[in-house]
Amino acid sequence: MIYVIDFGSQTAHLIARRIQELGSPAKFITPHDAIAEIELKKPQGIILSGGPASVYEEGSPTIDKKIFEIGVPILAICYGFQLTAHLLGGKVVSGKKEYGPAKLEIGNLKLEITSGLPQQSTVWMSHGDEIVTLPHGFETIGSTDHVPFAFAQDTKRNITGLLFHPEVEHTQVGDTILKNFISACGVVSKKHTIDVKKIEEGIKNEVGDAYVIGAVSGGVDSTVAGVLTAKAIGDKFIPIYVNNGLMRQGTTEHVKKIFTEIAKINPIVIDAVGETLEQLRGIQGPEEKRKVIGALYITIFEREMEKLLKTGKPVTFLLQGTIYSDVIESQGTKHASKIKSHHNVGGLPAHMKLKLLEPLRNFYKDEVRDIGRQLGIPDEFIHKQPFPGPGYAVRIRGEVTAERLEKEKIADKIVLEELEAAGMLKNVFISFPVMTGVDSTATKGDGRFFGEVIALRVVESRDVMTAKWAHLPYDVLQKISSRIVNEVLGISRVVYDISTKPPATMEWE
Repeated sequence: MIYVIDFGSQTAHLIARRIQELGSPAKFITPHDAIAEIELKKPQGIILSGGPASVYEEGSPTIDKKIFEIGVPILAICYGFQLTAHLLGGKVVSGKKEYGPAKLEIGNLKLEITSGLPQQSTVWMSHGDEIVTLPHGFETIGSTDHVPFAFAQDTKRNITGLLFHPEVEHTQVGDTILKNFISACGVVSKKHTIDVKKIEEGIKNEVGDAYVIGAVSGGVDSTVAGVLTAKAIGDKFIPIYVNNGLMRQGTTEHVKKIFTEIAKINPIVIDAVGETLEQLRGIQGPEEKRKVIGALYITIFEREMEKLLKTGKPVTFLLQGTIYSDVIESQGTKHASKIKSHHNVGGLPAHMKLKLLEPLRNFYKDEVRDIGRQLGIPDEFIHKQPFPGPGYAVRIRGEVTAERLEKEKIADKIVLEELEAAGMLKNVFISFPVMTGVDSTATKGDGRFFGEVIALRVVESRDVMTAKWAHLPYDVLQKISSRIVNEVLGISRVVYDISTKPPATMEWE
């Protein structure tokens, strides 16, 4: 067993997942419980995760220094490394910040932790503090252009520190470093697989004799969650699709096809377009939009629950396709920062008549797709682009009106059409235009025109936790831009977002 001590990183849970994928059991624990748990269970290795805090801030999470004397290999990542340096006599300052890709240069390739690594590689950074003095006993293994102590080790105490994130997919050498660490811990690797039958059994046990209504949107997460639940409890599962006008064109037909063909259940479709726009009237901020939409969803589902109760169906649960990236961005652990309130996590009202059923809550997007394949869901359904639960509402900056919503839909259709025509749609993780709410001068028909700017966001990712912008050919970008400014009324120009995650999020919230 390898313990992962959580200091609040957005990717702390991902560390445990990667360790499991590479063949070692892993357990997620808090700093407060760490020493007692470690002394009792005696793990073979310890990983200190990253986190949003600074070691010199009052109230920042810490750990008992006894952990460094336990004698098992320790891998300290980002904040975990900064805390290690701070506790062992090094110096940490608010220094050179790095977010996104950086070039790592390794100076010592003869160590167990560097076995099989190239001398140069791309790693993913996300830190605002810098270690300027290493503690006694540490030696530098690797550095970046900006950070001299990006990779260091105390061989006597078997402590390795990284200021980059080996757990994220965009760190090229990440899996190799984690494999080397597992090997140093003496763990015998075993193949990790997701047990779908076990998830289904968990649903049966939790639900019992109750009925479940499912919030389905046509997206990957709610589709997989819905099919899982249908297989687990049969016709006691009732999928409901709320057509709020904020989803992509054709979603209603898509949802009907999924559940009638795959789950053999006819979904209930509710028309809530007018009600949704009325609730969003005058709402400007994305956080408020998410909460408004989340509250409206619950109102609608509770209305449906009351109708079903009158027919003798004891509806108790509301199924949601919540996945782990939703949870962690909504401040899913004690020391994590809140990025946004996902409408199905932090955006829900405090008091509800329905209990939540979230069988995918601890899985990532690529794992959800793997579960979908095991369930026999065709690729055309499980490889659809992710789409936010609040839909176009969070891709329209400022108030959502019927007019702006229609413009967003036209622009979105253009983006999808041109990426498909270029043969690139299947290669990107997500693509969408953003109505920015910013106006800019343009010239149309030899006259001055003042219209809204649309931002285009196209990224590549696997598990949502990190992403890089797609390097689209210039001619494809040109076609998208030309079509949008010519076919969408009131648009002055198109700009392309070339931000990585981190520091940027997927959406523009």
